[in-house]
Amino acid sequence: MNPLIKFFRVKIYTAVFLLVFVLLVGVFGFKIMSNYSWVDSIYMTVITITTVGFGEVQPLDDNAKIFTIILILASVIILGYAITVITEYILSKNNFEELKQRKMQKKIDGFKDHIIICGYGRNGKQASQKLLAYNKTFVVIEKDREILEKFQNEMVPFVLGNANEDDILQQAGIERASTLISALPNDADNLFVVLSARQINNKLNIISRASQETSYQKLKLAGANHVILPDRIGGDHMASLVVVPGLIEFIDNLSIVGKTNVNIEEIPIEKLYDTSATRTIRDLDLRKKTGCNVIGFKNAEGEYLVNPEADLKLVPNSKIIVLGRPEQIQKLNSLYDIT
Repeated sequence: MNPLIKFFRVKIYTAVFLLVFVLLVGVFGFKIMSNYSWVDSIYMTVITITTVGFGEVQPLDDNAKIFTIILILASVIILGYAITVITEYILSKNNFEELKQRKMQKKIDGFKDHIIICGYGRNGKQASQKLLAYNKTFVVIEKDREILEKFQNEMVPFVLGNANEDDILQQAGIERASTLISALPNDADNLFVVLSARQINNKLNIISRASQETSYQKLKLAGANHVILPDRIGGDHMASLVVVPGLIEFIDNLSIVGKTNVNIEEIPIEKLYDTSATRTIRDLDLRKKTGCNVIGFKNAEGEYLVNPEADLKLVPNSKIIVLGRPEQIQKLNSLYDIT
């Protein structure tokens, strides 16, 4: 909690305590000094504290009048203090939220080649957890303030607004982003986001969620590089657990969320050596250096080759896919400073 907000809350608790205290003093004072009933004592205390000017229940003697004067002066001071504290708290909270959002926006403005997640529902949260595990820079766009207030923290930068609006996408830094994940629950909204994003940044890698198979081709035509149908993937996965359970369980364990548990990694060859000289997979000798095995190769055109030969030449802008135990992957990352 912000120290300033915490400080004002302490002051509010103090003001409430003083109000309750003066109320109890007034009730017991009128009860004892004027022998009022409990109802009359409460009534006299309330009209005295609030200074509404109603008449007394019965005439007061001199001692009761002095007590009433002191009670009025004390209550005016305490009420004034309480009103001041509450007003300051409301204003400071609004200012703090505005300051926090401004600070968040300044942080977002410094992002480059980051990822934008549109929607923080089930798929959006899963995507953000995976990106956090791999220390990727990303921004979440969410229009529901309640969701934002529930999950917002310093590790997950948020932009409050509708991802369908161009200015909100620009606020999230779409011109500087490398990837956009549209995880909205409605296919029409995802389609609109894809169209808007592609129009603003034609180099953007766009990944969109789709609920209906009929939306797949529309999203591709709108500019999505990849379209994911969670329901179809889920059903296929469950059926595969029946047909080839051992294989699926093995594949599931290859890439578990969490940097310390990762078993498989895709690495640009520029991270491994100076590409001015041509090398082969054998020249890398990753098995001897780290214990990892090269199980795949992706060339500059994006074509994949499974289980490449050791004599395969590594060309610029290509990537290798390596498999290993978590400690072997960590050794690989530390040896070549891969992040």
